[in-house]
Amino acid sequence: MNAPSPRTASTRRFDVVIRGAGVVGQTLALLLARDRLRVALVGAPRATALDTPDVRAYAINAASRDLLRSVRAWPEAGPQDDTRATPVTPVSAMQVWGDDGGELQFSADDQGTDALTWIVDVPALEQRLADAISFQAGIECLDETAPTTAALTVVCEGKRSRTREELGLEFEVQPYPHKAVAARLRCDQPHGGIARQWFTQGEVMALLPLGGAQGNSVALVWSVPSQQADTWLQADPTIFTQALQARCAQALGHMHMESPAQAWPLEHSRAQRWITRTARGGVALAGDAAHTLHPLAGQGLNVGLADVAELARVLREREYWRDLGDLKLLRRYERARAAEVGAMGWVTDGLFGLFAHTDSRVQALRNWGLNGFDRSGPIKHWIARQAMGQSVA
Repeated sequence: MNAPSPRTASTRRFDVVIRGAGVVGQTLALLLARDRLRVALVGAPRATALDTPDVRAYAINAASRDLLRSVRAWPEAGPQDDTRATPVTPVSAMQVWGDDGGELQFSADDQGTDALTWIVDVPALEQRLADAISFQAGIECLDETAPTTAALTVVCEGKRSRTREELGLEFEVQPYPHKAVAARLRCDQPHGGIARQWFTQGEVMALLPLGGAQGNSVALVWSVPSQQADTWLQADPTIFTQALQARCAQALGHMHMESPAQAWPLEHSRAQRWITRTARGGVALAGDAAHTLHPLAGQGLNVGLADVAELARVLREREYWRDLGDLKLLRRYERARAAEVGAMGWVTDGLFGLFAHTDSRVQALRNWGLNGFDRSGPIKHWIARQAMGQSVA
């Protein structure tokens, strides 16, 4: 008598399958489950090795903060967190310097708000999202081998998305000749809740405040030529911090490394199509699976969260008879987001090219423009509100 064949796992049916369990994918899952859709969240959240501390920090604008609050995933410190590092630091002002006297400043007071943006520890945000998902009965977390089917699949796997490649959705990649070097630093002087950025020597360096309004820790994000970035990763910590202090004119006094430096390549990329339909249902891209930007504007995650906020809105407001994977429905999402993301990419790419130029005449022109923009009044106010994710009253 023949042995029985192994039982194959049955295919699970959901309203929406989300591929990619990062911040963007998890936020979308919470938004859709709140609208009473059955959601499968496929893939594991990013894991960090115990000997490699996560040095990332996100700049979260007001629109993204409101979105995360709406799904109870905003990592605000409560009374029980008094003994731990503050996970969110409000930015009261931003100071930007060019390489020849150009200077630009924004302040929360000028914008009539409590903060221009908030710097958030990535592990704290990821933990709060995981906690929110664990209490949401409408979400099932599955591994990639689980067979699923749904009217709509949303791909949030990041810029190296395997699902996007399998679907044949073209993804244009423009590599920058730079890498981002990131680290955590403790400074002798408190940061005062100010985010600082320098465009010098063809590089872009930002010091983002951490540890609360009175803290003296910062997150470094430094865009430097790729070969130079590799050299800095191997440099003695003292030499590394001395170079940083020189580039920022010791704005925060002496610096001390709180973590090893890490680096990753930078690119400007975008999908030609954000949506498609297969025999199994509709497909939409979101977050880094649809686009990536240079980090100089600090808008990468904000743009991804705006993607899922718009997609959730389109699905919520669909006609009662329309399928979740209907291509005409998904085109509403694509039209709403592709143009805005394209404009943001054009701006960040243009700024990178402008400040990477070494010609002295271009240097003089860009610093004149920086100073002129700082005095522009309504235009400066409009740009600031756009970066904050808010419309201008």
